[in-house]
Amino acid sequence: MNDNKQGAAGSDTPNQTLTTRQGHPVTDNQNIRTVGNRGPSTLENYHFIEKITHFDRERIPERVVHARGAGAHGIFEAYGKVGDEPVAPYTRAKLFQEAGKQTPVFVRFSTVIHGAHSPETLRDPRGFAVKFYTEDGNWDLVGNNLKIFFIRDPLKFPDMVHAFKPDPLTNVQDMERFFDFVSLSPEATHMVTFLLSPWGIPANYRQMQGSGVNTYKWVNQNGEAVLVKYHWEPLKQGIKNLLQSEANEVQALNFNHATLDLYQAIEAGDYPEWELRVQLMTDGEHPELDFDPLDPTKLWPPEQFPFLPVGKMTLNRNPEDYFTEVEQASFGTGVLVDGLDFSDDKLLQGRTFSYSDTQRHRVGTNYLQLPINAPKTHVATNQSGGQMQFSPDRAEGQNPHVNYEPSSMGGLQEAVKQGSDHEPHYDAKLTRQKLDRANDFKQAGDTFRAFDSTEQDELIGNLVGALSGCKNDIRERMISYFTQADADYGRRVSEGLLHADQSRTLSGQSNPGLAVDKAKQLGHESDRY
Repeated sequence: MNDNKQGAAGSDTPNQTLTTRQGHPVTDNQNIRTVGNRGPSTLENYHFIEKITHFDRERIPERVVHARGAGAHGIFEAYGKVGDEPVAPYTRAKLFQEAGKQTPVFVRFSTVIHGAHSPETLRDPRGFAVKFYTEDGNWDLVGNNLKIFFIRDPLKFPDMVHAFKPDPLTNVQDMERFFDFVSLSPEATHMVTFLLSPWGIPANYRQMQGSGVNTYKWVNQNGEAVLVKYHWEPLKQGIKNLLQSEANEVQALNFNHATLDLYQAIEAGDYPEWELRVQLMTDGEHPELDFDPLDPTKLWPPEQFPFLPVGKMTLNRNPEDYFTEVEQASFGTGVLVDGLDFSDDKLLQGRTFSYSDTQRHRVGTNYLQLPINAPKTHVATNQSGGQMQFSPDRAEGQNPHVNYEPSSMGGLQEAVKQGSDHEPHYDAKLTRQKLDRANDFKQAGDTFRAFDSTEQDELIGNLVGALSGCKNDIRERMISYFTQADADYGRRVSEGLLHADQSRTLSGQSNPGLAVDKAKQLGHESDRY
């Protein structure tokens, strides 16, 4: 066992001697070995070669989405109820059953579209991913700060991300590309209404909501299921969003503000808290609703499906190393424990394949053996090998010669069921069709009317600024969508664009070309050196 707590002389002073990863003490970390003090280097510079080759490989592939992130550890404490009712009739998931039961968690917050070192003030959905280390293994609740999404079918996801990411030729993000895609995807109107409002720039990670976005299921002891949506609501810290002008002020001072805010709050003992609330609905199509409950572009009306508290999460410990914990943290929507299940939400089905697949590509085949991803309970599988396997997933007393199941020679055995299986019944054609009740604009109008005057003004200004650089057919499609959502909504965007064209001024967001011209005009000239 490697013990660094005692110094080389046997004292209580920690041994802080620099070594290689082979444990060799390093006596000179300033100079490589050369022929003379200015001659060529030699191939046997082992310390240098080990050091530089590791440095060359310090970065793993950046996440395609959610690249910029921050994280923290904490606990989730269950209330033992869902609202005022016992939780057991709805789900047999153990972490919810007892009041006061605590489950360790790790949370990663992020922006979605922008790169790993992009400003945290940019307009973008924020990721809100929680890993619960439960007694039945890990549960990952992977969502965003906004409760809905742009699309409802996963087939559109790669195209959506391509449209939102930088242009493949200029490597610059372009709002015309963004609106080109969403103007041909009317289901995105509701999300655009949120994103271009102040809700598109949370003030920081602590003061934002979270949501699982997709519809899941809870399953009880009898195998009976209900549909469920998850929501994280900030408690003592409240909710704050930024206007575009305010975000510009913050970015001018520090583009890492949200990461720093989270870290400093926890270091100071001002632990952020969120209450986990759920909305429940009987499992079925619900023809009485004007939308499909599996549609992730829709909100479930809280007056019909109230937010029911089930527990509280407190983040109370910062990571000891960013890369080891935050960057290598790997989540997946398919990581569920007994008592939790999937719904038939198409987007959820697509995400469930994609998330775990990308972790194997990004972090490695054995990413689940890393401490930040490994469950804090018994693990025993017959999976083995692959890059960077740390140890076999072998149970105590297991016959090491048997790496298959079933076996009568001391291999692993199947677990005893904790309750009846949930067995949904299907009787429909295999088809390629969108949901019957698309209703793409009604809730966007409801959301616009629910905004206060500041939020409405900011939304209109940001839309006018962004759409001013788009060609007419894109503008017309978007104005049509906004008008179908709410007549005043569409009218104000249309009038704003007309005024912007006449005055050549852009409202809300700056014209990217202006920055190019400004940089040419400004600057301090210098002589060569």
